[in-house]
Amino acid sequence: MSDDKTNKYLPLTEATYYIMLSLIEPLHGYGVMQKVETISQSTVKVGAGTLYGAFSNLEKEKLIVMVTEEDRRKCYALTPKGKQVLLGQIERLEIMNGNGLSVKDELLREDHG
Repeated sequence: MSDDKTNKYLPLTEATYYIMLSLIEPLHGYGVMQKVETISQSTVKVGAGTLYGAFSNLEKEKLIVMVTEEDRRKCYALTPKGKQVLLGQIERLEIMNGNGLSVKDELLREDHG
């Protein structure tokens, strides 16, 4: 469950949400860009500028942390605080999705009724 400490970060932008989702295991920037595109089914593509701006903000807020650096390749991972914020966003999306599905069913019944 989210609390007041994590609620201040919500809602996440779509790009930030997917970046954080991709960091459940440590990844470097290019890996994050590829994973975001894959898990979003190509609906979200994160460019380098967006990604590194998000990394900077997320790191400053202590939602992610750099875990390794090899040949200028920095790998990042979610912090415990970052995981709580991500869970809070997922809970928000579950509520939105449930409401959307109810309306979708009603709209489809109207179209076929």
